[in-house]
Amino acid sequence: MSYLQDNKPITISKLLAMHADREKIAVLTAYDSTMSALLNRCGVEVILVGDSLGNVVQGHTSTTPVTIKEMAYHTECVARTNTQAFLIADLPFASYGDPMQALESSAELMRAGADMVKLEGGTWQIDVIQYLVERSVPVCAHLGLLPQSVHLLGGYKVQGKSKDDATHMLEQAHACEAAGAQMLVLEAIPSALGEMITKSLRIPTIGIGAGPNCSGQVLVLPDMLGISPGKPPKFVKDFMADHSSIEAAIKAYVKEVKSGKFPGPEHSFAS
Repeated sequence: MSYLQDNKPITISKLLAMHADREKIAVLTAYDSTMSALLNRCGVEVILVGDSLGNVVQGHTSTTPVTIKEMAYHTECVARTNTQAFLIADLPFASYGDPMQALESSAELMRAGADMVKLEGGTWQIDVIQYLVERSVPVCAHLGLLPQSVHLLGGYKVQGKSKDDATHMLEQAHACEAAGAQMLVLEAIPSALGEMITKSLRIPTIGIGAGPNCSGQVLVLPDMLGISPGKPPKFVKDFMADHSSIEAAIKAYVKEVKSGKFPGPEHSFAS
């Protein structure tokens, strides 16, 4: 049963209960009030105001140019028409270099309407995660492919493919949970690793190219509508291809995530 059916706002407690009950969580990005209202009507349980806006809204080749001021602006736009979904906002590149800066940036996003902030990185972010949680800032961690580190990684590549890398990522996931993170995004990793991490944690995992066994799934909204320029990543499905309206496409996405139909093998990575 979807937790949106009771017409009450989604909370982190409800998301944790969904994870415990093995009910899939449907997540999509949004950057403006119109799409925020539509996602709420379509039953999307979590909205992510992603720094992917650097790519799909601003036209950059990466997320690194996005600033905290821009993230706060788009978060406020989304929050104005968000009636039920849990709202997560990305901490953008270079806005959480130390715990104090992370707290200042997080406060700006939460004042704009975010329920939780998301940051990229594993063990090197543990002090930041713990510092934020101790000061009442809910945190979603992000492991695997880290878009803010794409220049360091040498491109958008699948992560965690070797046994050592997979073991290290599993350790990082546990460290993030122990530090107080209440959710974890896993991006572009083998399906088997996504399943292993999900089964070993008490907190929900949200996959994007991490296989079908994560607690939920997220896609960038223009990607799943088939309107992003260039070749889409393997983990993207164009839901507009079989539907005549944006609303129908989003509802189909939610239905396929909830049923476990999406992602299929063609959207996932082998070890």
